Amino acid sequence: MESESLKKQAPRNFVAEPYAYHQELELRIESLTNLGVGIARLDGWVVMVPFTLPGERVRARIFRNHKNYSDADLLEILEPAPERVEPGCRLYGVCGGCQYQHVDYATQKEWKRQQVSEVMERIGGLDIEILPTHGSPKQYHYRSKLTPHWTRRAPGDFPIGFHYFSSRKAVVDVPQCPIATEAINEAMPAARKAARDPKKKSKKGGTLLLRHTLEGVTGDHGKVVSEKVGDLVLQFHAGDFFQNNPFILPELVETVVGHATAGGQSFLVDAYCGTGLFALSCARHFEAVAGVEINERSIQWARANALANGLRNAEFLAGKAEEIFAGIRFPGDETTMIIDPPRSGCDEAFLRQLVDFAPARLVYVSCDPSTQARDLKFLTASGFALQSVQPFDLFPQTRHIESVAVLCKA
Repeated sequence: MESESLKKQAPRNFVAEPYAYHQELELRIESLTNLGVGIARLDGWVVMVPFTLPGERVRARIFRNHKNYSDADLLEILEPAPERVEPGCRLYGVCGGCQYQHVDYATQKEWKRQQVSEVMERIGGLDIEILPTHGSPKQYHYRSKLTPHWTRRAPGDFPIGFHYFSSRKAVVDVPQCPIATEAINEAMPAARKAARDPKKKSKKGGTLLLRHTLEGVTGDHGKVVSEKVGDLVLQFHAGDFFQNNPFILPELVETVVGHATAGGQSFLVDAYCGTGLFALSCARHFEAVAGVEINERSIQWARANALANGLRNAEFLAGKAEEIFAGIRFPGDETTMIIDPPRSGCDEAFLRQLVDFAPARLVYVSCDPSTQARDLKFLTASGFALQSVQPFDLFPQTRHIESVAVLCKA
């Protein structure tokens, strides 16, 4: 579990108080941060130790002192917690891609529920019981897109993989990844060999694409590929965004459709609609559907996917989500709205227009509960009532959380 920081001498800017560089401590882990890092206290001073569990006694080594806490590397588990399990990857604790492989899956799901609960209360000021985390049918070999990278070309087998846990610069070599699908791992050796071809002159860094879809595994960003979700078959370019866990995705979509249709509204607006996943999944339940997306190529795919799936009541508009309401002809009180914004959440201009449009029902899908909590605070203060919040675990073994919130016009 020792990270790259252990190989170095004390950095020039190291603060030597309250602990010396690489001073070893025995600690009792008391709790976790919202990212799953263990918190211990020694004489009232907080020490953060990754890959630990509450109740564990550990040996750790200091590598950084902050203003009010210290960071330490985990050296040894002296007394393990009952929830501890053997990681599924030999690089776990070195590679920064996963954070939770050392804990059983039931505990991972409960951690994520608690993390959503904490940010809803702390950031959103919202007092709501968070529903249990909806788990992934597969906890390993679920990821259908992988993007290993390298920082620079060099003679020989230069590392191709992901950043070290404690570094955002150096790359650890990752020849196999247990959270990627078996097909991606089978394709990995050939892709790595091609990337290291000595005939390639560039010394700059680069990134591999390994995308597993119905057509198999491809590394061609421009190749047209497809995914089946429920009754739909959706096409897109291999390099475009599409959810990376096809095993839980139908269950997420089914939940969103159920919430979107529960109010009996006639119309649906899908902001940040991408290639049309939610809009087209809901289309048969509504009189008319409108999807809006800033990416023109995604809109073209959404239109093509609507035709290919025989859905004639869906239209798709290219434009910023902040500007969509002027072109929406549906009455707000007869409309359900789905929003699935980027990690940064919705900006204030969009939220103000949403409030003015006043949809009867709102389903907010988020890949960052913190920004979702911020936006929900605005919405609940502007005439919407929060009905439910449920985490979805699209990325087992990692700290990432998807969250579905349902609101109605108060």
